[in-house]
Amino acid sequence: MNYIKKLSRFIVPYKRYAILNIICNVFYALFSTLAMVSLMPMINVLFGESEKVYAKPAYNGVKDIKDYAENYINYVVTSTTETDGPERALLYMIILIIGLFLLKNLFNYLALFFITFLRNGVLRDIRDEIYHKVVTLPISYYSEKKKGDIIARISGDVSMVKNSMLSVLELIVKEPLTIIFAIVAMFMISVKLTIFVFIFIPIAGFIISRIGKSLKRKSDKVQREQGVFLSTLEETLSGLKVIKGFNAENRFYKNFQTSTNRFYNFSNTLMNRQNLASPTSEFLGIATIAALLWYGGKMVMVDQTLSGGAFIGYMALAYQILTPAKAISKASYQVKTGNAAAERILEIIETTSALDDKSDALTKDEFTSDISLNNVFFKYEDDYVLKNFSVKVPKGKSVALVGQSGSGKSTIANLVTRFYDVNDGSISIDGIDIKNLTKNSLRGLMGLVTQDSILFNDTVANNLRIGKEDATEEEIIEALKIANAWEFVKDLPNGIDTNIGDSGGKLSGGQKQRLSIARAVLKNPPIMILDEATSALDTESERLVQDALEKMMKNRTSIVIAHRLSTIQNADLIVVMQKGEIAEKGTHNELLAKNGVYKKLVEMQSFE
Repeated sequence: MNYIKKLSRFIVPYKRYAILNIICNVFYALFSTLAMVSLMPMINVLFGESEKVYAKPAYNGVKDIKDYAENYINYVVTSTTETDGPERALLYMIILIIGLFLLKNLFNYLALFFITFLRNGVLRDIRDEIYHKVVTLPISYYSEKKKGDIIARISGDVSMVKNSMLSVLELIVKEPLTIIFAIVAMFMISVKLTIFVFIFIPIAGFIISRIGKSLKRKSDKVQREQGVFLSTLEETLSGLKVIKGFNAENRFYKNFQTSTNRFYNFSNTLMNRQNLASPTSEFLGIATIAALLWYGGKMVMVDQTLSGGAFIGYMALAYQILTPAKAISKASYQVKTGNAAAERILEIIETTSALDDKSDALTKDEFTSDISLNNVFFKYEDDYVLKNFSVKVPKGKSVALVGQSGSGKSTIANLVTRFYDVNDGSISIDGIDIKNLTKNSLRGLMGLVTQDSILFNDTVANNLRIGKEDATEEEIIEALKIANAWEFVKDLPNGIDTNIGDSGGKLSGGQKQRLSIARAVLKNPPIMILDEATSALDTESERLVQDALEKMMKNRTSIVIAHRLSTIQNADLIVVMQKGEIAEKGTHNELLAKNGVYKKLVEMQSFE
């Protein structure tokens, strides 16, 4: 139950509901016991065994409450029988029983009513916390994690913890109190018979605990496998064109089927172990009742130390213990399965990010001088992809990074935007190390256009407003015109309010890229980072996109990562990269004159 302590901060905002639930559960347990005890006077009236009490008893404090309650009920029964007959006395007893059962069920409903707000509130807050963590953790975290596993944790695992938390509250309050009140009443009726009952309880408890020991491990397997098949599903939906294009449907289906078969087997084992709890505890309870019938019946019929009404009331109380005992055993299993789910949730929540803002991080609202990369070393895993890399990008200038794939060009974009931190060296803006700036203000100075046009299943307008939330319709249209996108957006069914489908699936590659550029234009940042923004386009789309980029880059500081050299001839500085180091740098004409690496790259590509 260690995870309850760690997740308790999610319960604190709803503590008033927890307190109200506990109060209602106390009354529920009390009235549950009194409802069973009230069967005794009814049976005594029914069989004429009530003790005759003609004088109204006096109340002498809590110590004598049992005798007072018994004598007062006998007094009411005696006086009512004398004046109105035994039927009226029986009717009063029935009304008493109905009233007590009504109160018991009313408080049970109220307890569940209040706990609902706590359960669903905790569920919402944990999901919000995980989602916030998901969007704030560095990109490097997800290079080793499967998306489907994250989805499984934020959906299934959180629901399991919610149910487990409810079980804990029942385990701590409702069911134990019901048992305690019932046992107190049983001791009041017969100490000897109650001691006899307690011989059987440890035996039953030992057997039940043996069943539940492996549940946490089995539950963990089920949850992990759920993450695997959700990952397969997510990858299938993302790569459906490739799967169909290569006739790989059967291969992916077999992978998915293998995972669901494992999930089927793990779930069967877990559920069968859980299902064993209820019948086992019920059988052990009935065995206890059977022993009671033998021993208690002997006290009534042979020893005559217990009345028939008291014995039946005692049996009702003993049976009443069975239901909460079963609930406790079931709840304890849920706690074990919840423990496994909580560990997976806490793994995300407690993950620390090396990219978190410093406590004294600065907020920077404007760009005045330059971006400087100073002796930067960086590696994703073991081998350095950048070595001793230095370059300065003055304000208003454009610097292009070129080189073969794997030379470290896109890594520069990842480091400048602080998606990753350098291993050695530094990156500064206006002389301030970007590690000393808040990530929000740093990225607020930058616009990013990537090779993959990342768009969302929403309207054109809402996709652009990611760059500027309060943008007007006129500003959106102006940004679309600069990006050469208005020509196709105006012809869409609902213009800028047209939904573009999942990942912009209703648009062509060139159209998606121009929307990405329009989004960056609308943000209007002083620094623009273009990461191979035209490499995936056909010639016509590239011409339109390149024209849009040139419009956008006017009077703006730009870092352009290019595969096609035709797009960067006008850059103020071209940096040629080779295996993470600078091979050459200069303008287009200067580099051609050097007759080195750049010229070879140019000769491999045809200029238009």
